[in-house]
This record gives sequence, C-alpha cells and structure tokens, in this order.
Amino acid sequence: MNDKYAPHIEELAKALDGIDHDDIKIELDKLIRFRVPLEEAKRTVLNKFSSKEAPEIKIKDISNAPKSFTLKGRITSVEKRNFVLKGETVDLYSGKILDETGVCLFTAWNDFCLNEGDIIRVHHAYMKLWNNRPELNFGQRSIVEKLPEDPSIPRTEQLFTQTKKIIEINSSDLLVSSQGIVTEMYHRDVTVKGKDTTIIEGVIADETGKLPFTSWVPMDGVDIGNAISFKAAHVRIFRGIPSLNFTHETSWELLPDNKCPFSKNKIMTHEPTSIPIASVLEKDGLFDAVVTGNIISVRPGSGLIERCPVCNRVVQNNVCRAHGTVEGVKDMRVKAILDDGTGAVYIMLNRELSETIYGRSMDEAENIIKLSLSKDAVYESMKRSLIGTYLTVRGNSSKSEFGTTIVARSVWVPEDDLLSRLESLLLKLPEDV
Repeated sequence: MNDKYAPHIEELAKALDGIDHDDIKIELDKLIRFRVPLEEAKRTVLNKFSSKEAPEIKIKDISNAPKSFTLKGRITSVEKRNFVLKGETVDLYSGKILDETGVCLFTAWNDFCLNEGDIIRVHHAYMKLWNNRPELNFGQRSIVEKLPEDPSIPRTEQLFTQTKKIIEINSSDLLVSSQGIVTEMYHRDVTVKGKDTTIIEGVIADETGKLPFTSWVPMDGVDIGNAISFKAAHVRIFRGIPSLNFTHETSWELLPDNKCPFSKNKIMTHEPTSIPIASVLEKDGLFDAVVTGNIISVRPGSGLIERCPVCNRVVQNNVCRAHGTVEGVKDMRVKAILDDGTGAVYIMLNRELSETIYGRSMDEAENIIKLSLSKDAVYESMKRSLIGTYLTVRGNSSKSEFGTTIVARSVWVPEDDLLSRLESLLLKLPEDV
C-alpha cells in the first residue's frame, strides 16, 4: 500500500485502540484496491473492527455517558456553520436532538445529510461539555442510521420546559419559562439567510436579576416598563452568559399590575450594587455585574493597538489571523487586573473608557510615542498612572481557561469614604498584628 495512506492507518489505529496496525492496513488496502473512496473505506474499517457495539443511552443520561455510546432521537433543528481552522474554512453542522427523556445540543463534524424531523440512531457518538452544557458529538468514527417515523419520540421541545427565576437561568438550560419587567427594548434590522428581518432586543428583569433577550417574532403591545410572562424561551449562551430567545415556539402575555408578583418601580429604578469579586469568580458568566477594587497590574497589550477592519481582532504587523494582511485601524485599550481582597478579575476597557481613566486621549497617546520613539511608551505610562487606582467597573463577566474577565460598559471612581474603608480593613486584621 502507498505510504500516503500511513497517516490514515495511524488515525484508525488510534481510534481502534488494541487493533493491530497490520490488520487495519490489510482491510484498508482491500477496500482501496476495489476503488472504494478513502473516507468511506475508513468508515467501513472502523465499523468492522468495532466489535463491541457501544451501549445505547437516553438523552437524560448524557451527562454521565460512557466514552462512546449509541443514541436514538429526533432532529428538531440543524444548521450549517463554518469556522477557520489553521487557515482553512471547515464546515460543521449543529442543532438540537430530543428523545422521550430530554433535549440536547449536537455538533456533527461531517455532513450526515441531517434534516429537521429526521429520526436517527447515531453509533459511536461521544459527549463534550460546551459552556457547561453536555453536548452530543458525531465524530469521524460515528455512523448515523436514519430510521422510520416513531410516534413515541416527541416532535417539540416544549415538553421539557422549566419554570425559573431570572437569576436561576444558567448554561444547563435549553428552554425556560419565567416572568419579568422589560427594562430595555429596541429594534434592529438584520439579514438572516439572505432575508432582511427586524428583531427586537432588550433586557428583562425580575427581583432576582436581569438577562438580555432577543425576539425573532413581533411583540405587539409590549414596551419598556411592561411586565410579561413567557413560556418556552430558548436559552443561548455567549461567553458563559445566558440570553433568552423568543421564537415562534415561545408564548407570552402581558401581566396586569394586579397580577405582577414584584414591584415594577423598584425594578425599573434599581441600579446594581457592587458585589464581591469572589461572587463573580463562582459563575461562568454574569450579565451587568458591578465590582469595586484596586488595579494591581496593567497587562501587556494595553495602550495603542491596531484592529482588523473586518473582524475587529487585534492585528500584529498588519496581519490578522483570520483575514491575512489588512490595513489596521488604530485603537486604544486598557487590560488590567482588579482586586478587592476577595479575588481578582481581568478588566477590559475600550478606547472611551481608557481615555477616561488614563486621563489622555488617543491623539495625546500617539504624541507620547512620537516623542519617546518607543512603541511601549504608552503602556509604561499607563502602568505608572493606573496601578493602585481604586475603581468601580460595570459590565459582563465571562470565564475561560485563562481566568475571569469583565468587559466594561462603564467605569468610575467611587465616592467612598477613605477613612471608613481603612477602618473596615483594620477590623479584618488579627488582633495580634
């Protein structure tokens, strides 16, 4: 067999742990000689040597699923997406699948010709956590079998809707029902699959918290300050933060004042108060969080930067990792660490907020570089000016493998009594200090 197939044999051997390389090579060679396409040949070899069929599970058990399993369900939605991987555009297919026990997200890394409403049995599937959600994955080794209609499998996800307070909605939810006050609301024109559509975006809040929402259907009669009750809203996760999506499957109604379970005025006029950073660190993401602390470090990457005009990513030497060589657009930012004694978070400030707390405009920062002949001059100046600054930051937090970051919407120096803060700190010290 030609050496060009060696990487494919190695890939199969890795997937078929315990099967001899020579046996895999013989089977693959046999199929290739009969002009079976390579990908189909690999799938056939995988199927032949997978002597023990993976156990079949239900969606309710997917969180504790074995390494490889079989699952039967109905596709309720599917869409094709693409992303750039190592400079190449890769297609994947994602959506939702349900059975009689629950509903979950799935990602297929090959085109299995899935359609909405299909009932399938997928062999050699596996589970991955994404935004703390268990997600069904169809990989290179997976085999998808299309089945005839089965009335025992539901057609709608609404069967699995939970009723929760706003603060209780998290990354494990797919569909929820709740009540709240619309505190922000505006319309936006978007293009979806080549069609111009007007969507409604805003914020909904109850006495426990607030979340952003997007409605893909008209909400006639709803305005800022109205209380609504909704059922079967889809929960999406972006950077750890849940958001509510109202679709044709979502039902809602206006709540009259005598049926509203909380005070409209209190929610509409409430400004979020500062919370300990430790509380932010406990969450995968928080919407509209406020924290107060001292800047203990200004991180590299602060100062004057250039962004890609297409995707807004930071570029180095006019090269964007997604779009190649571009003409960078000048910008300024501050990346810093804020600490309040209970924990520390990264904070990201855009140009406007950076100019506010740094006390210099972007034009002035450019002059600093021209006079010093050093591209790091603004970064060094920011360190001298900002480290130790006592600051309140308001924005959305998200958690990654590198830590928790708050992307600031606003910042200000709190009007705290310095003496009171010193007394509070002294009370926390041991008596023998």
